[in-house]
Amino acid sequence: MIAIIAEKPSVARDIATVLGATQKNDGNISGNGFIVTWAFGHLVGLAMPDAYGIENFRRENLPILPQSFQLIPRQVKTDKGYKPDSGTVKQLKVIKEVFDQCDKIIVATDAGREGELIFRYIYEYLECRKPFVRLWISSLTDKAIRDGLQNLKDGTMYDNLFRSAKARSEADWLIGINASQALSIAAGRGTYSLGRVQTPTLAMICSRYLENKNFVPQKYWQLKLHTGKDSIEFSALSEEKFDNQQPAIDKLQIIKDSGQVQVKSVECKEVNQEPPLLYDLTTLQKEANTKLNFSADKTLSIAQKLYEGKLISYPRTGSRYISQDVFDEIPERISLLETYDRFAGYAKSMNGSNLNRRSVDDKKVTDHHALIITENKPGSLQADEQAIYELVAGRMLEAFSEKCVKEVTSISLTSGESIFAVKGTVIKSAGWRAIFNTQEEGEENTVLPALKEGENLPLSDIELLEKQTKPKPLHTESSLLSAMENAGKELEDAELKASMKDSGIGTPATRAAIIETLFTRQYIIREKKALVPTEKGLAVYDIVRDKKIADVEMTGMWENALSKIESGEMNPDTFHKSTEVHASQITSELLGVQLTLSTQQDLTCPKCGTGRVLLYPKVAKCDNTDCGLVIFRNKSDKQLTDKQVTELVTTKKTGVIKGFKSKVGKPFDASLAFDDQFNVVFVFPEKKGKSKK
Repeated sequence: MIAIIAEKPSVARDIATVLGATQKNDGNISGNGFIVTWAFGHLVGLAMPDAYGIENFRRENLPILPQSFQLIPRQVKTDKGYKPDSGTVKQLKVIKEVFDQCDKIIVATDAGREGELIFRYIYEYLECRKPFVRLWISSLTDKAIRDGLQNLKDGTMYDNLFRSAKARSEADWLIGINASQALSIAAGRGTYSLGRVQTPTLAMICSRYLENKNFVPQKYWQLKLHTGKDSIEFSALSEEKFDNQQPAIDKLQIIKDSGQVQVKSVECKEVNQEPPLLYDLTTLQKEANTKLNFSADKTLSIAQKLYEGKLISYPRTGSRYISQDVFDEIPERISLLETYDRFAGYAKSMNGSNLNRRSVDDKKVTDHHALIITENKPGSLQADEQAIYELVAGRMLEAFSEKCVKEVTSISLTSGESIFAVKGTVIKSAGWRAIFNTQEEGEENTVLPALKEGENLPLSDIELLEKQTKPKPLHTESSLLSAMENAGKELEDAELKASMKDSGIGTPATRAAIIETLFTRQYIIREKKALVPTEKGLAVYDIVRDKKIADVEMTGMWENALSKIESGEMNPDTFHKSTEVHASQITSELLGVQLTLSTQQDLTCPKCGTGRVLLYPKVAKCDNTDCGLVIFRNKSDKQLTDKQVTELVTTKKTGVIKGFKSKVGKPFDASLAFDDQFNVVFVFPEKKGKSKK
């Protein structure tokens, strides 16, 4: 019997169909000599500090550096802390039973770093010793699955991929747990989240925001003249920019008095513009944010759905190239689009033409090739799904199309000893740009007459333009993804810049989740397309901005190190030791911070008398770890307000609160109070005596 484990049920069903396994059981599908089971993403992960006997946030416990990490089933948060997710525990039991029955395992989790980690953590947690092989495919079409099953890879080929994934997982734990606890302890109240990638990303958003906010615009002036020939009017800007208005006015008067313009030079050249490369995940997310205003997370979610719907290739790719064998299939994919209304005409025009090979390079294909459509024609799609599908399909057509040929004319004019410039572009052959009729930002489409050097033209008008310098715009998700991808590009140190050449922070697969985490932590908000830090985000940034936890370059170098572990160039133990050292340094730095981030009201704990009661969304609790006072916000289906909790803490009893519900759903009113053990209990109002007749 052969076991197959997929990353989620839908993929397991697709594989089972190809294998002819049709018997549906609880948590698996069997038949034809196979049992296909599945995970629900990460079923197993690294245990939290309490598994190592470390509870609550205590200065003396930091840094927390486990000698070996423990694996536990996925946890869910409850009012009484974390506990194993019942659905996870049940499915792990099913997977163990499936593994026990089999002779070998086919690993069919997503073919990437996280997919490998999902399987290996389950495999280790269940203490399984069965041999396993790898299904490594880039799409979920029936053909891709069949081909992949005929070409299974030895599981040991992906040991370094697992070591890299494990190293990343443990590094995130060490940095995130220690930094978050250290800052929370130093701040004195509240819980604050920091992370290996999360905090440098927050730093990029905040630094750009503050740079923008504190920018002082400077006025400057330019001259704009109007002239023409053969009934073609055009304008040109002065090359000189004036810091003061009066010299600009003086120049304007000189030009006006001259009344004419002379052609200083005319340069015409033909420009061949190569088509863009195919999408990887990050460029798709950037484009979808710019054109469709989709968040990175939304784009990934839709792309994943299209992948599972067998319409596009594996989305979490970091490559913008395809291999020669995939290129051989591209004519068939283009032919498919001849029946897709939006692209039908253009796709037909490519039939029989020589395809551009710019995106074809076997050496530049990583775990997965660039995003392309599959051989399956889409049926009815939701609007957002259609939009992403058309971006991928359209970019595929662009990438294999002919160059765009442009004639660019640059003209330099003189008048009154001032030089003016104008540029015009004529598209001679649109090539790839005909698909979406794209126009480059800042591209001049000015129509210019035929001009010769030394030719004189009449001055129609001259005007003075008042302008001002502009700051760098606030980050959008598109620009932030670029900044995360190119973490080292803006460094001034040449040696450091060279070492960071191929380093970004995060990976294409994780960057969207990092951005969403910042929203969840209430560190940033959206204002239209712009990402704006909240007061809480700025307060955290103000503390960490000069600390190691916010060092973008260091985080980028770690990503580079993880890539070297994956390629076998670095020992994961070396990386782990350096991470422990870094975690210790970060912890020490943050524990030395003497600032309070919270502005919430001081509430002395009524139980211990020394601690302060902190208000959280779901609970209020004493910050004295030896006290243990906890007030749950949700009481009999009623969510207590800050005012009600404050009243209970300060007076030990509230007024009558309306709207509680009994176990059978019956509404009732009551006050809340502490009993002798400081448990919260109901106090019911005294019933009024019956009126006498």
